[in-house]
Amino acid sequence: MSPLSSSENLALVRAAYAAHRDRDLDAFLGVFAPDAEWVHPDGMADYGLGGTQRGHAGIKEFLARVPQHVGGMVLDPQEFIVSGDRVVVLGLRDVTNKRGRTRTLKFLHVWTVRDGKAVRMEDVFDTVAFQRLLQE
Repeated sequence: MSPLSSSENLALVRAAYAAHRDRDLDAFLGVFAPDAEWVHPDGMADYGLGGTQRGHAGIKEFLARVPQHVGGMVLDPQEFIVSGDRVVVLGLRDVTNKRGRTRTLKFLHVWTVRDGKAVRMEDVFDTVAFQRLLQE
């Protein structure tokens, strides 16, 4: 299979954010390769939201843990930088804690795409700010 163009990689990543926005888990998982890596900062491990998950099952398990700690989350990807098989996304996320307090926090996502599927997504963010919100 030939590698995708930068515009095709960008379209795939944009589709992931649209599926996340629409809460369409099947469409969201469809963006990822069956053995994809889903990486979050180790600083979130105390909440069960850190480390590397593998495959669709690992991603689903991670996503199922999020509502245990977060009342809601809306992603706002603002800038996309494409370089070969990488798509870097800078954005904001509105995170609502379990007591209803919402804060806007920055994120950086690094996607790696191969053969039409995301094989890795790494979420980089200020874990201290995130944890403070969860504890408010």
